[in-house]
Amino acid sequence: MQRKVVVKIGTSSITSPSGAVDREVIEGLVGQVVQLRSAGIETVIVTSGAITAGLPAMGLDPDQRPGDVVTLQAVSAVGQIQLMNRWSEAFAHHDLVVGQVLLSPLDFTLRRQYVHARSTLARMLELGVVPVANENDTLADDEIRYGDNDRLAALIAHVIDAELLVLLTDTPGVLTADPRVDSTASLIEEVGQADADLEAAIGGAGSVRGSGGMGSKLAAARMAAWSGVRAVIAAAGRPDVLAEAVEGTSGVGTQVAPRSAVVPARKLWIAFAAPPVGRIRIDPGAVEAIVDGKRSLLPAGVVEVLAPWSLDEAIEVFDQNHQLVAKGLARMDSETLETIRGVSLAERPPGSSSSLIHRDDLVVLDT
Repeated sequence: MQRKVVVKIGTSSITSPSGAVDREVIEGLVGQVVQLRSAGIETVIVTSGAITAGLPAMGLDPDQRPGDVVTLQAVSAVGQIQLMNRWSEAFAHHDLVVGQVLLSPLDFTLRRQYVHARSTLARMLELGVVPVANENDTLADDEIRYGDNDRLAALIAHVIDAELLVLLTDTPGVLTADPRVDSTASLIEEVGQADADLEAAIGGAGSVRGSGGMGSKLAAARMAAWSGVRAVIAAAGRPDVLAEAVEGTSGVGTQVAPRSAVVPARKLWIAFAAPPVGRIRIDPGAVEAIVDGKRSLLPAGVVEVLAPWSLDEAIEVFDQNHQLVAKGLARMDSETLETIRGVSLAERPPGSSSSLIHRDDLVVLDT
């Protein structure tokens, strides 16, 4: 099987404070991609920076990013051209052709779209094209979009059966503290797949220009690990960072090892990308049913509604010790749940769902 790597580079690494796309950074990364290709490793690039690149092109101040979605979408449409021109020019110097790939959440959550995205990316690689992907900011619905390209990169790694996901940023990786306030901060070379406390501690956007931050990179690395892909979070400016990430060189960055059990792309999205809205607590019998029995979560197992939700929104499921057990998409809203708890299926209104979260929409978080 052909070896494949997905490389994601963030906005703060690829653009200057003025919003201009940094040609030197792109050319340096392209040179490393060319080296990987010469070693028989195909590469997909996931690039951020379209909105930031579009601001100066439209005469807008990069430090005063618009807050409304429609304006941001318009800016993205302009900036995406600036961004792709830079990638195309840099690869053309090596006689390589790039192809733009704009993706949305539906391309991974709907089976038909998932298969289509997989086939298109595979064919591009077969033809020798370097896919350069970005979230489709121009048309994405703000309520269902990823919000950053880190998770998008993890899903692409899953789609193309990559062996490695490299998340390039402006720090050496995950650090023990913020180096801007703690001079003793050091690199964490390996992170477990279940370090939720660490994610919470480092969460938040990393810069005005970026939308992801280290928290989303760690979540994306764990997401990749759940799909059997090794992940490395490393500095974009580190010399030969891609070759060292492929080799697993010590100190290259923060590494997250892949899991042996792989979950489907839809469940990856539910677990890591769908924003949680509702929260419930369930009884021990329900915990056993969904964890050991791999069954759907029924309304009868709910002990308490901790936060309300609407139909199809994501719910976090806690046990009676308030430990997070699972996450899933609701087949009824919280108000409906309250009216049918304790009511037999035969007594419920016609057409009502028998499960609160169907097993196909439920991810057990064995953290």
